[in-house]
Order: sequence, then C-alpha cells, then structure tokens
Amino acid sequence: MGQERLTFALMGNQNSGKTTLFNRLTGSEQQVSNYPGVTVERKEGTMRNHPECTIVDLPGIYSLSPYSPEEIISRNFLLDEKPDLILNIVDATSLERGLYLTLQLIELDIPMTLALNMIDEMPALGRQVDVKQLQEELGIPVVAISASLNEGVAEYARISLETAKNKVKPKNPDLCSGEVHRAIHSIAALIEDHAQMLNVTPRFAATKLVEGDELFIPQLNLNDNELDAVEHIVFEMERESGTDRVAAIADMRYEFISNIEKQVLLCEYPNYEEVPTFSRFLDRILLHKYLGIPIFFAIMAIIFWITFGPFGSFLSEGFENLIMLIGQAAGRGMESIGINPIVQSAVVDGLFTGVGSVLSFLPMILLLFFLLSLLEDSGYMARIAFIMDRLLRHIGLSGTSIVPLLLGFGCTVPAVMATRTLPSKRDRYLTTLLIPFMSCSAKVPVYGLIAKTIFPKHVTIVVLGLYILGMILCVITALILRRTLFRGEPSPFILELPLYRFPSMTSMGKLVWRHAKEFFYRAFTIILLVTMVIWFLQTFNFRFFPAQSPDQSMLAIMARWISPIFAPLGFNDWAVTSALLAGFTAKEVVISALSVATAGTAPSLQIALTQIFTAPAAISFLVFILLYTPCAAAVVVMQRELKLRGGFFLIILYQTSLAWVISWLSYQLALLVF
Repeated sequence: MGQERLTFALMGNQNSGKTTLFNRLTGSEQQVSNYPGVTVERKEGTMRNHPECTIVDLPGIYSLSPYSPEEIISRNFLLDEKPDLILNIVDATSLERGLYLTLQLIELDIPMTLALNMIDEMPALGRQVDVKQLQEELGIPVVAISASLNEGVAEYARISLETAKNKVKPKNPDLCSGEVHRAIHSIAALIEDHAQMLNVTPRFAATKLVEGDELFIPQLNLNDNELDAVEHIVFEMERESGTDRVAAIADMRYEFISNIEKQVLLCEYPNYEEVPTFSRFLDRILLHKYLGIPIFFAIMAIIFWITFGPFGSFLSEGFENLIMLIGQAAGRGMESIGINPIVQSAVVDGLFTGVGSVLSFLPMILLLFFLLSLLEDSGYMARIAFIMDRLLRHIGLSGTSIVPLLLGFGCTVPAVMATRTLPSKRDRYLTTLLIPFMSCSAKVPVYGLIAKTIFPKHVTIVVLGLYILGMILCVITALILRRTLFRGEPSPFILELPLYRFPSMTSMGKLVWRHAKEFFYRAFTIILLVTMVIWFLQTFNFRFFPAQSPDQSMLAIMARWISPIFAPLGFNDWAVTSALLAGFTAKEVVISALSVATAGTAPSLQIALTQIFTAPAAISFLVFILLYTPCAAAVVVMQRELKLRGGFFLIILYQTSLAWVISWLSYQLALLVF
C-alpha cells in the first residue's frame, strides 16, 4: 500500500511570510515581497522529501468572516475540502493581529500547527515570546521560525507531519467567555444537527450565526422558528454586553488574546510604541506629511536615471553589440557554405535583427526590476500605499488600490489579477480600468530606443515624463469615472506597516531571474513568431516573389491603407503603422517590427528612426505607445475581470481612441516647442 495522501492548508495574514514559508517547504519560487497582497489565488506544491504531502498556499486573510474574494477563497477551501492539517503562520512582531485569525481556525477543530515567524526580529523590538507558554495557552503545537533565514522550518515541517498523521486536534477549541460564551453555547446546542450535516463544528456554526455571517447562514438551512430563537439569544447577548453582535465577538477574542500576550510576551519597554527602532526612525522621514510624496518621486527619478542613464545604456549597448557580432558571424557562416539568400535573410534580418533588437534591452529591464524589488523587499512599497492613500481618496480610491497599480509598472496581467484583493466590486472595477495607464515593463525597450535615438541627452527626463503623464491621466480618468460610472466612497483602508528589512539578495536574484526567463520565453515565442510573420510580409510581394524594395512588399502596401489615420500624429509611415499593429500581441514586438520593416532602408535602425521621426513626432509616438491598447493577454484578463459584454473590443476601442487624442494634443504642443 502507498502512503496516505495528505493535504495541508497554509493560512495566515497578508505579509506574514506565508509565501516565503511555502517556498521553503516545497522548493517553489513563488513571488515574495515585503508588502501585502502577493498571493491572490491558491497555489499548490509538494513538500520537500514528502511526495505524499500537498501544501496549498491560500491568499492571506485576517478573518474567517470574509469580505473580499481572497478571504472567500480561503474559507471555502477549509470548509469544503477539509484539509488534513492547517499550517497557520503568524508574524511574531504582530502577535495580536495574527492570533485573531488563529482563534477562528482553532474553532474548526482541524489538526493545526502554528509557525511563529520572524522570531529573529523580536530582539530589535525589545521583545521575546515564551513559545512553550504560547503552545500551552492555545493547545496546538507552536514552533518559532524565521522563514527568510530558513531557521526552524525543518523542525516545523517534522512536527506538522506528525500532527497530521496522528490526527491531533486542538486541545481546547472553545476559547470564549462571558455573555458571548453563553450565547454561542446556547445556539450550538440548538443547531448541532445542522452543523453536523455541513460537517463543521457546532461551535463554529454558532459563532457565524452570532456574527450574522450572510454567506454562511443560508447553508445551515434553519427554519423560521430556529432563526427566531437564534435572534432572541443574540438580542439578549447584545443587551447584556451593551454592544452589537459583531463587536461582541471581536471584543471576546481580543480580550482572550490580550490575556495570552500578558502570559507569553516579555517586553523590555513598558510602552511598545516607545521602542527606538530603525523602522520608526525612517518612517518619521519617509512618511512625513509634506515630504513623503516628493521623496517617493525623487526615489523613482533616481531609479529611472540609473536604468536609462549612462549605466543602463552601457549594459544595453554592450549586449546589443554582442548580439550584432553573433548575427554577423552567423550571416558569414551561412554565406560561406552557400545557404539560400532568402534563408539567410530570415535568420539575419528576422531572428537577429528583429528578436535581437528586443533582447538588447534585457539588461535595462532586469536592472529596473532589480531596483524596484529593492523597494518591495525593504518594506518601502507598503509605505507608498500609506502615503498615497490621501491622494487616492480624492480620486475615489483607497490606499489598497496602490498595490495593483504599482504592479502595473511590471505587467498588466498580474496587476489586474491583484485587484481581486480589493474589498469592494466598485474599487476592483475602477482600479482595473486605471491599471493600463501604469506603463508596463514591456514598453521600456520602446521608450529606451526612441528616447536615446531622438533625445540622446534627455533620455531620463523623457522616460520619467512618460511615467508621470500616465499617472496624471490615470488621476483625470479616475475623477471622471468617479462622477459618472463609479459614484460612491472608496472602501476603508487599514494597513499595518511591516518592519523595514534588509533586502534578501537571494529572493531578489530569483525575482530577476524569473523575469529574465519570462522575457526570453516571450522573445522566442510570441515575439519570434510575429517577427517572422513581419519578415515574410516585408520580404515578399503579393505574388510571393521577393520585393524589389521594402516599400513594395505586402507589409508596406497593407500598412499604407491604415497609415493616414496616424498622419495627424506626425508619423504617416508604413513601417511605424505595421509596428503598432504588431505591438498588440506584445509591446516588445514594436521594436522587432521596426527593425525588420526598416531593414535595408538605412545602415542601422537608429539612422532609420531619425529619418522617420522628427522630435514632435517622436513625442507623439511615445505617448501613443504609453496609452494605446494593452497587449492581447492583458485585454483578455481585463475583460474576464470586468465581465463586460463585448468588453474585449470596448477596451481596445477606448484605449486606442484615448491614445490618438492625447498623442495629437502632444504633437501640437511639441510643435510649439521644437
């Protein structure tokens, strides 16, 4: 007989180190960041050296009374799929917050272990935790760990496996007292048979009834008499406690947690807020009422200067020269052995000129991701959400929307998916519509190429200006939508700031490597395919004979049909039109399409671009790239999240129309300057 299959549910608050622990236990490389909301869907992995054990990493939540989609995902998994063990991770530096979820998980009476994470950071806070006493108070195994340093993780895995195999349930799943205690037990006795039919504990079901959980109560199928009896018990509890039902439950739990903290927390300072920590010192500067936002923009300006300035350009040009040398060597090699000239053109002009022109910007993109990951890993990204909350509220959003918006600077697809963590449908839809204004990393090569070719002395200013323009238009669009389609107030914003941490070079290296692999994958799949199609259309005429010149090719003839649309924007050129059409598949393709379309018209792509673009036209083109429709994958995800009938075409029409109008305005203004 084979070993019994085991399923572990990994549960914890957002930013408690849950994904890091998942990676340690399974050997996976899921994204890890020092700000909330990284995990928005369940992920599965197999425990190291234990193929019989599957670990499910669930979205971070704070309560089993769900308000947001990710909380519903997590609770439904526990109730419907009945895991063999709950791996509960708690941030030791925020014990009260973590234990609030822990008490609710204990009510389920499922075997459970607790990983007390970030224990290595406690001495700097002047605090210690009595782990044995905490284990005694909760009635479940507790192991102190540091997931980031991989300390205590092996011991936690061993104890968790033993607990699951021996089916050891919490010793005391009944953690309540006072008026709430009497109400819960009275209701539990009343609905015990209904709870058994749902395969949940009467205690858990009674708690949900006291809380008035609208998602769970219908599942109990109580009759009117039973519902009346429950409401009478709750009414008496509220009268005796002098507070409403939800607050009474919360007060009971926090009172219990407070008593636990008195037993297990050893503090050097009587007042925790007086502890002189490095995080508090930095926050006095970075979260300053007036200086916070200017400091943020200054930091971003420095990042762009490093990326697009002398250092980033040096790396990019060096990689470009390497690709060029390889392409030239390949061309000479094929010519020496008599390879058909058409095949030579496909390899040199299609592969090396097209795909190579995109790959040359890989160092620049990876440098940008590396610098942005510094902000994430250090904990500063969460501060950005905090300082931007006041600004975002003026446009109808809360600080919670800043995480998906910031993710939009990387890629629109995961950014849109991250909106699932937002608490209200209104906020999710509004944020989804605003994400395309955040310039994704796929546009970076286009910005870099045009800026360093047409504005070689002002590359950083041009690129930073594009990012700022995107954010300004995001604000304007939000204000319009707030007063039309999305009336109402944004959801409340509550954020517990994580401690500043020295960035992990290992996790940052993995993040950069993952983006490098994604870039190579796109380069040799979508970009290669589109590049070869463009090469074919640019090489042959409609009779499938080699075109005598590029402007007589199929590509040139078809692009000329559309080019007049862009004439008011300053770039009525078939090569540019074909590149924009190809960019719908992936924005990096714009460069490869330009490279292939202009091959043979000038000694190099840069010279060809100077012949196509004037300075005003270049500005207009860059603005159009910034704003026109996201890539096909992003549009599909947006349509799926917005659930709009015909949403795919509406998104394309809206974004492209807006891009045309703003590009035209930019062109007119640029004509006054240049």
